[in-house]
Amino acid sequence: MSVAGLFAGIGGLELGLHSSGFHTELLCEIEPHAQRVLSSRFSGVTLAPDITELKSLPRVDVLSAGFPCQDLSQAGGKSGITGNRSGLVSHLLRLVQKAKPRPKWILIENVSYMLRLDQGQAMRFLTITLEELGYRWAYRVVDARSFGVPQRRMRVILLASRDEDPRNVLFADNVSDEKIVSHRLQGPLVLDGNGPNIVDEKIGKSYGFYWTEGRIGIGWTVDAVPTIKGGSGLGIPSPPAIWVPSSDQFGMPSIEDGERLQGFPAGWTGDASATGRALGARWKLVGNAVCVHVAEWVGKRLVAPGVYESTQEHDFIKGSWPMAAYGSKGKTIRAVMLSAWPLLSAGPVLSNFLKDPLVPLSHRAAAGFLSRARLSEKINYAPQFLSSVERYVRRVQP
Repeated sequence: MSVAGLFAGIGGLELGLHSSGFHTELLCEIEPHAQRVLSSRFSGVTLAPDITELKSLPRVDVLSAGFPCQDLSQAGGKSGITGNRSGLVSHLLRLVQKAKPRPKWILIENVSYMLRLDQGQAMRFLTITLEELGYRWAYRVVDARSFGVPQRRMRVILLASRDEDPRNVLFADNVSDEKIVSHRLQGPLVLDGNGPNIVDEKIGKSYGFYWTEGRIGIGWTVDAVPTIKGGSGLGIPSPPAIWVPSSDQFGMPSIEDGERLQGFPAGWTGDASATGRALGARWKLVGNAVCVHVAEWVGKRLVAPGVYESTQEHDFIKGSWPMAAYGSKGKTIRAVMLSAWPLLSAGPVLSNFLKDPLVPLSHRAAAGFLSRARLSEKINYAPQFLSSVERYVRRVQP
């Protein structure tokens, strides 16, 4: 099948679809650094620079889009679907309306917070507009860890079709919550950032967190990193930190491992010589990307749909939207009880996944995090963690 990718970023959706035999006819992306990546990695594909100036779509089977999330994310401005950035999705819908014939499938990815912001106004706008264009739709929140990468990344995948049932693509695979817990917990419960649980260093686990935060949250994640983001609590694009209790080590993944945590080959956004602002630009590209493995799963199911066997469902009328739902024009929206894990890929734990040595957290970064953590009134840090941070700060002091 053929694909047109809008808001393409560095091509995560399109690269994932390629693994199932799809080919890309058009890419549209305005960010100059991302354009350079797309020109290099998708040689020969037409690249349009600005969706607001794009007049029409080529004839394609799939229209893919990871439209800007800044106005919809918990860390962003929360302006909603009418914000200056996220509101650009209206141009996607404009192009679909003009297309003759219209794409058979529309595949959209965005942050899961959009389901709660303004009681899900963004999802309501998208689904109503898609219905008016003759599409039936389904969506599901999925976690990147489900596909074998140690990154906790919750994203909404919205799929719409004029002729097919999108439920047979998004809902055919599901892992129960009980199996997920059994898979993830190979020992006693550990520090979760919100309680004084005991950390058992004998387990050999590592822990991911945001070193740019500390006052109200840190994105604590066991044997994985929290969501890689295009920005941070300090307003800079940067990787999350990793704590290795067995060695009191605090560091960050290399940019190449960051690319791999998003499913890209190492070096996808550039070469290893990048430093300073150039390195920050690469982290921004990686943080704003779509996880390739998520798109790969969707692509395989588009080629070979499964069968959605009706599970626990109920009518959805109003309020924050559920983790999964489906609908079509004239029908009541149905909420579906599914987990965020379509698959249970047995990927390696974080310490075994990373290929490069951790980049040590600087004294300034560690000391800044520690000072914010000491002032926090909302996070009950376990003593073992803060003690380890304190030792590290003393050890790396210039």
